[in-house]
Amino acid sequence: MNSDSFIKGRGAQQNTDNKFSAYSYESRDDFLEFCRLEGESADTNKTQYIPIFPKTIVNKVTSTDIGMSYSMNMYQGCEHGCIYCYARNSHEYWGYSAGLDFERKILVKHDAPKLLEAKLKSKSWKACTIVLSGNTDCYQPAEKEFQLTRKCLEVFFKYRHPVGIITKNTLILRDLDILKELNNHGLIGVNISVTSLSEKTRRILEPRTTTIKKRLEAMRVLSSEGIPVNAMLAPIIPGINSHEILNLAKAVSENGAFSMTFTMVRLNGAIGEIFTDWIKKALPDRADKVLHQIQECHGGTLSDSRFGIRGRGEGKIATQIHDMVRLAKHLYFIDKKFPKLNTELHQPFKDGQMKLF
Repeated sequence: MNSDSFIKGRGAQQNTDNKFSAYSYESRDDFLEFCRLEGESADTNKTQYIPIFPKTIVNKVTSTDIGMSYSMNMYQGCEHGCIYCYARNSHEYWGYSAGLDFERKILVKHDAPKLLEAKLKSKSWKACTIVLSGNTDCYQPAEKEFQLTRKCLEVFFKYRHPVGIITKNTLILRDLDILKELNNHGLIGVNISVTSLSEKTRRILEPRTTTIKKRLEAMRVLSSEGIPVNAMLAPIIPGINSHEILNLAKAVSENGAFSMTFTMVRLNGAIGEIFTDWIKKALPDRADKVLHQIQECHGGTLSDSRFGIRGRGEGKIATQIHDMVRLAKHLYFIDKKFPKLNTELHQPFKDGQMKLF
């Protein structure tokens, strides 16, 4: 890795052009030279929190490849900086780049708890698990300051409504008290992402995430309280973490995971350019090999949008990975099962005493 040109603490190493914008990013040599002469930094690399005020917060998921019906996100953009993140492309809809902007311009939905409560009280709404972090991590660093995830969990408990969580941050343990209350009624399921057992790999793939050791500890704490945890081995990237599948499965099982799932990496939209630029800087000796193996899993391209195939991959490499996952499940999860969440309690709590009249 060329440390002189690598932006430490970030995944993306550039701001790609926004396909919806007429403007493009360019670092001109004359500007960089001016900054050098003035002793100024051309890029402060600071994170900005930008308030936004959407009218709704719960999104219906129509993709057949995603195992959820509804999701909600308190934050858009994610400071974790995972280089492979599929959510990067969504930042372009807000007028920003999928590259560094995604990690440094975090949009904060301050009204999220109020909007959620309005949704759960709606006469037309019928209880169905809503997953937090369908797009970006609800326990990313912004949550320390704004606590929107905790406030939303309190709303879910108030109305006895089932909720799922996807995260790779141990900040989730801050809310163990409300998670235990939800679990007493079968209303919570947690998905923890574990991409590698190597800290070196974790640091370059997911620069601002919790360490692997702490993620496994969080899994163990949650499961010891009876809270169901699914381990997400996602994404599997050929040539980077594909050789770790059995060891990953063993580790998460030993730390209490009820089940495990996986997806193949895919680099749609701007992510292909961002990932390619990153790997040539972070892992130059492996860059071409990894990119070619990803292409082999997606019909010769980094960008795969085929429903039913894009998350699974195809070809010899994908088949080998699927075989390894099946073996891992047989070895470490044969007697385990993730429970179905309770949808029967919500209606009385939504209606209150009105049903008497």
